[in-house]
Amino acid sequence: MNPAIVDRFYTAFAERDSEAMAACYGDDVVFEDPVFGTLRGEDARDMWRMLCSGGTDLSVTHQVLRSTPTSATTAWVATYTFPSTGRRVRNEVTAVMALAGDTIVEHRDSFSVWAWSSQALGPLGRLAGWTPILRSRVRATSTASLRAFQARRG
Repeated sequence: MNPAIVDRFYTAFAERDSEAMAACYGDDVVFEDPVFGTLRGEDARDMWRMLCSGGTDLSVTHQVLRSTPTSATTAWVATYTFPSTGRRVRNEVTAVMALAGDTIVEHRDSFSVWAWSSQALGPLGRLAGWTPILRSRVRATSTASLRAFQARRG
């Protein structure tokens, strides 16, 4: 049953088991969210590896809202300390996934970027909200962090 793959993915996230998360994705998975933009394949899997290897206070909960043989919509919440600022973040996310058999082939996360940036970045995030300048800066920083993580992994 398809909710099983979604449950497996988020349970692995809650346990910070990025390899189990990566195993839920199809080879050519497409991931998209407001912070990282669009990532494909190994870049998407490495993003989760990087996030799971980060801080030690990550907490994740999830609930599958809808499921069909080819799709699932999930509400999930991540609570953590944002490493760059040391600020506490509670990010409420809606994920829409396309499923093929026992794999996730598309994964699109959406959330209030203003709420996230206000928590993660403090006054700058509250004032700038999600302006094109802030969006560009956050994406550039996220991409640079992912590339540095990938370089360390070899």
